[in-house]
Amino acid sequence: MSDIENSDKSGYDENLSSSRKKAKEHVRQLQRLQEKDPEFYQYLKEHDQELLDFNDEDIDDEGETGMEEDIDAHDALQEEDKPSQKVITTSMVDSWCMKIKGNKSLGAVRSLLRAFRTACHYGDDKEDGSAPRLNIISSGVFNKIMVFVLNEMDSILRDLLNAPISGGKKETILELMMTKPWAKYGSLMKLYLGNALHILTQMTDEQMISFTLKRVKASGVFLAAFPTLLRKYIKVALHSWGTGRGALPVVSFLFLRDLCVRLGSDCLDACLKGVYKAYVLNCKLSKSISRSKLQHIQFLGNCVTELYGVDPPAAYQHAFVFIRQLAVILRSALTEKGPKAVKDRKKGKKQQESSTSTKQQVQKAYQKVFDWQFIFCLEVWTGVICAYNSEADFRPLAYPLTQIIYGVASLVPTARYFPLRLRCIRMLNRIAQATGTFIPVSSLLLDMLEMKYLNGLPSGGVGKAVNLLNVKQVDKTTLKTRAFQEACIYCLVEELAEHLAQWSYSVAFFELSFIPLVRLRGFCKSTKADRLRREIKELIRQVEANAEFTNSKRSKIEFQPNDPATALFLQAEKESGESPLSKFVADLRLRSQQRSDSLVESSVLVGSESSRFKSKLPELDDEDNDGDSEEGAAVFSSSWLPEKKKVNKEKNSSKKRPRDNKDGHGAEEDVVEDFVLSSDDEDDDDIEDNDIDNSSPLEVRNQYTRQHAVKQDHRKQRSTASLDQDTGKEKSAAASKKRRKPRKKKAKKDVNP
Repeated sequence: MSDIENSDKSGYDENLSSSRKKAKEHVRQLQRLQEKDPEFYQYLKEHDQELLDFNDEDIDDEGETGMEEDIDAHDALQEEDKPSQKVITTSMVDSWCMKIKGNKSLGAVRSLLRAFRTACHYGDDKEDGSAPRLNIISSGVFNKIMVFVLNEMDSILRDLLNAPISGGKKETILELMMTKPWAKYGSLMKLYLGNALHILTQMTDEQMISFTLKRVKASGVFLAAFPTLLRKYIKVALHSWGTGRGALPVVSFLFLRDLCVRLGSDCLDACLKGVYKAYVLNCKLSKSISRSKLQHIQFLGNCVTELYGVDPPAAYQHAFVFIRQLAVILRSALTEKGPKAVKDRKKGKKQQESSTSTKQQVQKAYQKVFDWQFIFCLEVWTGVICAYNSEADFRPLAYPLTQIIYGVASLVPTARYFPLRLRCIRMLNRIAQATGTFIPVSSLLLDMLEMKYLNGLPSGGVGKAVNLLNVKQVDKTTLKTRAFQEACIYCLVEELAEHLAQWSYSVAFFELSFIPLVRLRGFCKSTKADRLRREIKELIRQVEANAEFTNSKRSKIEFQPNDPATALFLQAEKESGESPLSKFVADLRLRSQQRSDSLVESSVLVGSESSRFKSKLPELDDEDNDGDSEEGAAVFSSSWLPEKKKVNKEKNSSKKRPRDNKDGHGAEEDVVEDFVLSSDDEDDDDIEDNDIDNSSPLEVRNQYTRQHAVKQDHRKQRSTASLDQDTGKEKSAAASKKRRKPRKKKAKKDVNP
C-alpha cells in the first residue's frame, strides 16, 4: 500500500506542477492580449467574463486552509502585481449557482469554492497584512454561499470525481485516488472539507454547527485521502459531542459513527478512546447530581455503548485496558489498609502520627473509588457488556467487571454508603440477567437489614425525601430519618426481588431462596417499624408462593439435577412470565417509577429523551435529506458574520493565548485528555466551564473583561461611599453624645439639692 500511495502522490505532484506552468502561461497570454488587441479583449470581457477571471489560485485553493501538504498556488506569480480586492455580490452568487445547476460549469464551481473559502475565513487577516482578493460585506451573501455549498457541493464534486452518488467505503476512495479525475479535481474536495473544518472552529451557534456537521457527514468518506483533516475533524466532533447541548451531541455522534463504519481502523481507535475520555470528563461531578445531568450522562453512556459495538474485536482491546485501569484503582484502595501502620509501630514511631498518616492515605485511596467518575465508568462498561454479551470478544470481560463492582459494594460496609451499594447491586443484577450467570447479591442486601439504621426506629424525625439514584453517600443527620429508612427498604425489596425473579423458573429455586427467607423472617421479628415489616412480609409471601410454584412442577419430573434437560425446566412458563415473582417484580417497577416521578417537582426537558437514544438511532441515521435546503435557509438566516480581527490586537494579545489554552478555552484545544479521576475535594466548576464556547472571538472576551472591570470599579465606589457615610454617621453620633453628657450632669445637680 505504501508503494501505491507514494506513486500516486508523485503522480499527483507532477500533474500539479504542470498545471501551475499552464496557469502561469495562460495569465501571461491574457496580459499580452490586452496590450496587443484591446478591442478583442473588450469583446471577451463583455461575452466571456469567466475566461478573463481565470486565476491560477484555482489550481490549489487549499493553501490557506492551514492543513497538511499545503501547496501555495501563488508561487508561480510572486513577481506579478496583486489584483485589487473584489466584492462578492448576491447577483454573482446567483449566477454561479445557475451555471452550476444548468450546465455544470467548472469555472463556476471554482469561483463558488473561492467564495466559500472567503466566507469561512471572513475576519481572518493574512500574516503579511494584505487584504484578501475576494470580500464579503453582506450577511445575506454569506448565508447564501454557506447554504448552497453545504447542500450541493458533495453531489457536485462526486460527479466530477466519478465517485458513487452517496456513501462509499475506504477502499472505494483508495481506488478513486488512482484515477485521472482525482488528479484534476481532488484538490477541490480538500478545499471544501478544509474550509468547512475552519468555519466549524469559528462558529458559536449550535444550530449552525449541527447543520454544517450534518452536511459534511455526506463527504466524510473522502477524509480517508486526507489523514490530517480526518484527525482534526474527529477532535472537533468529540468536542461538540461532549460539550454541546440540544441536537448537537446527536449530530456529532452520528458523524463519528459514520466515520468509524466507513473508514474502519483509520479512525476507529481514536474515536473509541476519545468518546470514553470525553465521557469521563463529563462525569466529574459533586456529591449530588440533578436528574437532567443524570439523563445527559446516560445519553453519553448509550453513545459509548453504541460505538463500541461497531467493531467488537477492536473495541475489546480498549475495553480491557480501561476495565483493568479501574481494577488497579480498586486494588490500591484495598491494599492501603493496615500494613503501613504496623511497620511504623515496629520502627518505634508514635502511634498517633502513624495512624493519622495511614488514615489520610486510606481516605485518598477511597476517594478515587467513591467518585462519580469511577461509578459512571462501571455503569458504562456494564451497559457495553450487557449489550454485547453474545459476542465472543466481550463475554470474557463480564467476570472481571463483576469482581470490581462487588469489591466496590463491600469496600466500606457502613450505612452512609447504602446508595452506592444499591447502585452496584443494580449493576450486578443487570449483568446476571444479560449473561444468564448467577451472582450472589442476596448477601449484600441482607447484610443491610442487620444494621441499626434499618432495624430500629428512626430518631431523626421524618426528614426530606431521599433519591438514592442522585447521591452516593448521605450524612449522619439523614441516616436517622424515616425517609432514608423507607427509601432503603423499598430499593432493597426491589433489588432482592429482581435477583430472585431471575431464578424463579429454576429447578433449584427452593434451595436458592431458603437462606434469604430465613433472614427476612428474622428481620420481621426484630424490627419495631410496622411499615417496614409490611414490605418485607409481602416479599416473603411472594417468595414462598414462587417456591410452591416450582416445587409443584418439580415433583412431576424424572431427570436428575445434572441432566442437561434441567435447562428446559419451565421454559414455556418463563417466556410467558407466569411465576408469582415475575408478576410481583412488574408491580414493583411500576411503583418505583411512580415514586421517582413524585420526587421531581418540575418536568425536565434537557436530555429527557436522550436516554432512549439507541432505540431511535436507525431513524436518525436513515433520515431523509429532502428538507436540508429549508433547514439551511432557516439556520443561516440571521445577520451573523464572524467579527473582524485586527492584526495589532492579535499581536498584542499573543502573550495571553497560552494562558487561554492552559485553562481549556483555546481555539485548538484537544478535549481528549488522559483519564484522571478526581476527588470530592476538587472544584466541580469544570462542568460549567465546558458550557462556554471555546471558539468565541477575542474581542468579545476583551469586551467582557472590560465590562467586568467597570462593574468592579462601580462596586468599589459604592462600597467606599457607603463606608464614608457610615464613618460620617459615627462621627456625628459621637459628637452628639459628647454634647449631651454635660446637660445630663447639670440636670442631676439641679434635682439633687
